[in-house]
Amino acid sequence: MDLNVIDDSTPVASEDGCSSGSCGTTDDQMSHLPDNIKEKVQNHPCYSEEAHHYFARMHVAVAPACNIQCHYCNRKYDCSNESRPGVVSELLTPDQAVMKTKAVAANIPQMTVLGIAGPGDPLANPERTFETFRQLSEQAPDIKLCVSTNGLALPASVDELSKHNIDHVTITINTVDPEIGAQIYPWIYWNNRRIHGVKGAKILIEQQQKGLEMLTERGILVKVNSVMIPGVNDKHLEEVSRIVKSKGAFLHNVMPLISEPEHGTFYGVMGQRGPSPEELQNLQDACAGDMNMMRHCRQCRADAVGLLGEDRGDEFTIEKIEEMDIDYGKAMKVRAAVHAGIEEELAEKEVKKAKLVSSMDSAAQPLKEYRPMLMAVATSGQGLINQHFGHATEFLVYEASTKGIRFISHRKVDQYCIGNDTCGEKESALAGSIRALEGCEVVLCSKIGFEPWGLLEDAGIQPNGEYAMEPIDDSVQAVYQEMIANGTLDADEIKLDAVSA
Repeated sequence: MDLNVIDDSTPVASEDGCSSGSCGTTDDQMSHLPDNIKEKVQNHPCYSEEAHHYFARMHVAVAPACNIQCHYCNRKYDCSNESRPGVVSELLTPDQAVMKTKAVAANIPQMTVLGIAGPGDPLANPERTFETFRQLSEQAPDIKLCVSTNGLALPASVDELSKHNIDHVTITINTVDPEIGAQIYPWIYWNNRRIHGVKGAKILIEQQQKGLEMLTERGILVKVNSVMIPGVNDKHLEEVSRIVKSKGAFLHNVMPLISEPEHGTFYGVMGQRGPSPEELQNLQDACAGDMNMMRHCRQCRADAVGLLGEDRGDEFTIEKIEEMDIDYGKAMKVRAAVHAGIEEELAEKEVKKAKLVSSMDSAAQPLKEYRPMLMAVATSGQGLINQHFGHATEFLVYEASTKGIRFISHRKVDQYCIGNDTCGEKESALAGSIRALEGCEVVLCSKIGFEPWGLLEDAGIQPNGEYAMEPIDDSVQAVYQEMIANGTLDADEIKLDAVSA
C-alpha cells in the first residue's frame, strides 16, 4: 500500500492589519477575541504574529504515512537541505519524540508549542500520534499540543484529540469544490481503497467540513491552511475563507505554492508556477474581508525547531539528546520564569501601543493622505531590528500608511555573507536578495556593507542602519514619518471634512 504524500505546515496565525485612524500596529486578530481564546494564543508563535517574535515551537516527525496524494507535496526522509513541509532529517518513535521535546524545552526555554505535522498525516498514524500526545500530557504539562491534518480522518479522531488537552488544530483546506479538488488531489485512500478524481475530492471535502464543525463545537481552536495555486484555486479561496469562517474557524492562512522543480513535486515537474508576493498579498487582503488572516507562516519542515524562521534541529538529533542530562522539573521552573519575563515585556508593549493609538485618535485629522509603502526588516527575533543584511535568510515585510503599520509577509533569501566566494555564490545571493525585495522602498537592518548598499540604492531600495536594536514597529513608523516630513512621499490634498466623515 503506497500511502504517499501530504503537505501540512506548521500550525500558524497572525495579525491582520491595523484599525483605521491609528498610527501604531494593531492586532485586530487578537483585539476582538474572547479572553479565554486570547489566553490560548497569546504565547503561541504559530497563532499570534506578536508571539512569534518571542516564543519558539517545534515539530516531531512521528507520522510517516499519509492517506491522500497532493500534487504540491513530495515527502523526503533523511533530508537536511530543504525547508518545506513533508521534509525531515530523521523519523522518531513516540518515546524518542518525547525525549527530544523535553530536551528542546530544557535548552530553549522560550519553546511553548509542540506540534505533529507529518511528514505524512498525523491522523493517518493515530497510534504513533496519540501515544506521543499521551506521554507529553503527563511528562510536560506546560507545553501546548497541536496537530496539523488534511482532515480526511479528522471526524473519527475528534474525541481522541479532545482527551489529550489539544487546544489547537490546523486543517489544510484548499477547496470546497470537488472539481477543483480533483486538480489538486489525484487520489485519497478511504475505507481500504484508493479513490480517484472528483469522487475522492468530494469525500475529502465532506470530511474536512464535518471535522471542522465537530472541533469548534468542542471549543478547540481551528486554523485553516490553504495553498494558493495560480490558475487552479486562487480565484476560489475567498469562498473557502467565507465558508470555513461560517463553520467556526478563527484564522485562515493562505500560503504560496512551493513549486521549484528540484523538490520533485508533480506541480514542480509540470511547471506550475507559484504566486508572486503581490498576488499572495492581494488574495490575503481579499480574504481578510471575511476572515482573520495569518501572514507570518514559514511553511516549516515536519521536524522544525526554534523560532519561526529558524531551524535548530541539527542541535537536537537523537544521537545528541541521548547524551544530554535533562532535569525537566528544574527546566520547568526556568521556563516559567522566562515566559513570565516575555509576557511582562509584551504587556508593556501593549500599554505603550494603546497610549500611542489614543494620542493619535485624539489628535487633529491629517490634511493630507500619503500613499502606503513597503519596508523590509532584517531580524533574528525579539521584535527588534537586530540582524546584519548579509546574515539574513529572510526579511519581514511591513506596510506603513497613514492608517498604521501592518505585517504583510516574509520573503526568504540566501545569505549574502557566506565566506569565500570561489564560485560566485555571494554575487548570486546578493542579486537574489535584491530581487526578493521587489516592491519594498526601504530595508531596515542592524548593519550593511558598502557593496549591497550601492546595489540596493540602484534598485530603488533605500538601506537604513540607523535603527539597529530598536523595536520593529516603532522604527517602521518613525521612518515613514521621516519620509513624510522630508517630502519623500507624494501626498494628495484632501478636505478636512472628508477625512472626518
